[in-house]
Amino acid sequence: MTRTQKKNENWMADLFLGFFLVAITIAVYQTVWHAGFIWDDDVYVTANPLLTAPDGLKRIWLSLDSPSQYFPLVYTTFRLEHALWGLSPAGYHWVNISLHATNAVLVWILLRALRIPGAWLAGAFFALHPVQVESVAWITERKNVLMAFFFLLSLLSWARFIGKEQRGRWWFYTLALFLYLLALASKTTACTIPAALLLLLWLKRKPITLARIAQVAPFVIFGIGMGLVSIWWERHQQGTQGQVFAIGFGERILIANRALWFYLEKLAWPNELSFSYPRWPVSLANPIDYIWAGGTIASALLIWFLRRYAGRSVEVAFLFFVATLSPMLGFIMLYTFRYSWTADHYQYLACLGPLALAAAGLDLASKKFGRIATWTVTIGGAALLFSLGARTWRQGAIYADEETLWRATLGTNPNSWLAHNNLGILLALSGRIDESLSEYQRAVELDPEYAEAHNNLANTYARLGRRDEAVSEYEKAIALHPRLAQAHANVATVLLKLGRTDEAMGHLQQALALGLRDAAMEQSLGDIRARSKETQETIEDKKRALETDPKNADLQSRVGLALANAGELAEALAYLRSATQLAPEDAETHYNYATALSQLGRFTEAITEYRAALQIRPAYAAAHVNLANTLLQSERPEEAIEEYERGLELNPNSIVAHKNLAFALRALGRTSEADAHARRAAEIGASPKQ
Repeated sequence: MTRTQKKNENWMADLFLGFFLVAITIAVYQTVWHAGFIWDDDVYVTANPLLTAPDGLKRIWLSLDSPSQYFPLVYTTFRLEHALWGLSPAGYHWVNISLHATNAVLVWILLRALRIPGAWLAGAFFALHPVQVESVAWITERKNVLMAFFFLLSLLSWARFIGKEQRGRWWFYTLALFLYLLALASKTTACTIPAALLLLLWLKRKPITLARIAQVAPFVIFGIGMGLVSIWWERHQQGTQGQVFAIGFGERILIANRALWFYLEKLAWPNELSFSYPRWPVSLANPIDYIWAGGTIASALLIWFLRRYAGRSVEVAFLFFVATLSPMLGFIMLYTFRYSWTADHYQYLACLGPLALAAAGLDLASKKFGRIATWTVTIGGAALLFSLGARTWRQGAIYADEETLWRATLGTNPNSWLAHNNLGILLALSGRIDESLSEYQRAVELDPEYAEAHNNLANTYARLGRRDEAVSEYEKAIALHPRLAQAHANVATVLLKLGRTDEAMGHLQQALALGLRDAAMEQSLGDIRARSKETQETIEDKKRALETDPKNADLQSRVGLALANAGELAEALAYLRSATQLAPEDAETHYNYATALSQLGRFTEAITEYRAALQIRPAYAAAHVNLANTLLQSERPEEAIEEYERGLELNPNSIVAHKNLAFALRALGRTSEADAHARRAAEIGASPKQ
């Protein structure tokens, strides 16, 4: 056989192996092909105004408007997909699956370029291992699979750069740095690449000189910069502050060591995988908590001893595992640590180290012990891949929809207060109030300090007419989380119905001070003013002031609002109309007049006035939402949807807008979109407002 024929034969074999790897990856994720949106997917996709706003792309990259961490490249891909297939979840799932399959091929290519035995088998382990399901099946984790794609390409470019001296090698260095920046723009945990670059030098026995350190330095600088952005964002945007995150450095060391062994256990025996694992307690006073640290030290010594027999591969594999996991081990506080110290998606890329080591060991064993061993290892490896693939196929099925996910989570972690609370939200949205009540009660039983669950439980009591119990739960939520604005607003509504007006006003003022303002609150404030004994005296005082200055548009508007709040809408209308004539360029006067017209059922005139207000002030979020409400009452749902969406672009956390938009979408048969907005409304109501 000539060299050319052999080269062609090798090329065809590689092509077949690559296609086969992609095919089996797609096949084992068959249960995910048509899965739906789940937890956080609304924040990232279905209710993310940055995906549809005209200036959304600019805001994705150059503002603090991102609903989660700073993942600009991820949101950019979602924006593109939203333009292509809207809110069909299948498209997003297929992109995730395709990226994961591509990453598996890149793992094979990278390990083969580094001359690591069993490279293809390692790629297959990476593709089919069930711990990867969370990153692939959860649309929100696009950040993981996209980051890994650029991470692996960057390592490949670096491997070419540090290879033999060749023409154009600096082009590979530039490419590696550029791909690294794309990885950072996908997820900040890519900041561990500098460690991986040094490990490749160490593995290939390249001297780590000052020149090499200078080459790695730009990667370190960019990584530190992006890491600082993420730490600031987690602390000030996500709210990783307070007692729950006040963990000493010693405890963090213990958490990190136990987490390392937890991840290795799940790789070796991927049983009882869960979307949310128990958050174990940790104490410096508990001797058992030191066992994991002792095991880590003993393992490090063993690996150091084995290096004289196995070379540097074992230590490189485990150093890569630890370094790539390091941002997720507890040294830096993440908001998700509120629920659990560990998650399968944290080790998506890190698991490559142990999996590559296992594949290399099997490959070397098959070659060292003869033909029988070769067949034994081949059959055993195939059986192992089949077993992993079957487990992945089953694990993917729990992502079919959110209720399936939370029920599966409770099957493996029955004490997950997060799962109980979120399942309660879903049950409440579907009208299964008694079931949701049971879930909320279990959530607060498991975590009595879970303020959001107390708020949700109170909402359910209020819906059932059990107002005294509702007030008690709202007060517990506020005591635990004084900045929980929605709880202040909710308890005010119930207190009003109980006739406790003064208390209601105090809570409404707290909600306003915390930045919460929507139509429901405006209604509550109006109810309080209408019940006040001083209302009529206030109106008369304003009328007397207006007599001295009848051309004052502001006074006309104030009298009109006071009358409207007192329920005297017909009289209020005359004053509000006069205010618009005196100040035709004032958006607020048109808005107030429109609101009174709408309350009287004069929808056509109200729509005209709302549009006049918006012509003057296009970024008037409340006017967009109230115009949409009026259009909906006028049976014009398509136009209403457009206005709700504009209002949500300006104020993404408007509960009223999300709820009413859900109603309008459902009326047009757009059920999946409606469900997403209904879920988002419930989550905003259950979440603290920072």
